[in-house]
Amino acid sequence: MMYVLVFVVLLVLELVYFRIADRFNIIDRPNERSSHSTVVLRGGGIIFLAGVWVWSLLWGFPYPWFLVGLTLVAGVSFVDDIHSLPDSVRLMAQFAAALMAFHELGILHWSMWWMVPVSLVVYVGATNVINFMDGINGITAGYSLSVLVPLALVNAGHAYVPQSLVLSTIVAVLVFCLFNFRPKGKARCFAGDVGSVGIAFILLFLLGSVIMKTGDITWLVFLLVYGVDGCLTIVHRVMLHENLGQAHRKHAYQIMANELGLGHVKVTLLYMLLQALVSLGFIYVCSDTAVAHWMYFLGASAMLSIAYIVFMKRYYHLHEEYLASLRKQCV
Repeated sequence: MMYVLVFVVLLVLELVYFRIADRFNIIDRPNERSSHSTVVLRGGGIIFLAGVWVWSLLWGFPYPWFLVGLTLVAGVSFVDDIHSLPDSVRLMAQFAAALMAFHELGILHWSMWWMVPVSLVVYVGATNVINFMDGINGITAGYSLSVLVPLALVNAGHAYVPQSLVLSTIVAVLVFCLFNFRPKGKARCFAGDVGSVGIAFILLFLLGSVIMKTGDITWLVFLLVYGVDGCLTIVHRVMLHENLGQAHRKHAYQIMANELGLGHVKVTLLYMLLQALVSLGFIYVCSDTAVAHWMYFLGASAMLSIAYIVFMKRYYHLHEEYLASLRKQCV
């Protein structure tokens, strides 16, 4: 019953935000790099932040530093959605918020000083990879569900994090799905950076809690599909000498949705299915030993990387043809 209340409250808050966004013209206009062709409300992903606030109010603010960090990074991202901010400002906010999350996770003490720099790079880097992957309808919410549901299953037996936080986040994602998990041209809103960065911060905090309790970093396998697509696309763009801060359409999922015309919902479901299979295999098939976990993690990484490279070798030329057509239009 409590989660029905959370759903209703978040649904009302989302609808209120739509009125505010419409009133103040908080919108996303399409351009040649976009995977959409109509003007859509931006920032609907603020509901993920709202979900954690509602959870905190109902369950007594158990993670105050995490809440402050999430509010900081989502707030700066929301401002960036409205008026573009310098990269330095966004990164400073992300590093500061990550330190707050680390304080909550118990990493910030002298005996673990060596973990902090590496963990900061991983936390902030993964946050931005997840943000980069938010490019078609439904993918941010759908992929988040493919992470959160297996996490809820494994957490039910071990209580690595409060199950109420995991379930409340799932509810917030489902509310967002009502308005975004739709075919191209049908979305009522986009997540915006406030949503993609916000949900990334939440997912990484939850997985960070599991890693700290188990001492096993291979739980990052729950983000492996995004990790492979995001990281290999960054490597590809570096090889092409591109500005990594510039918008693009070179991710595998973008080529599927745009050049191959598979449709936003189909591509999202494919990524959800892949990540769900990887995560559930890790939970139910892989032996619960450090060696088995690492073999599974590395093996799954290799298989996904090979699939990415094969896909790009076969279909990337379609994106080059698209870019060539844009250049001809500008002449």
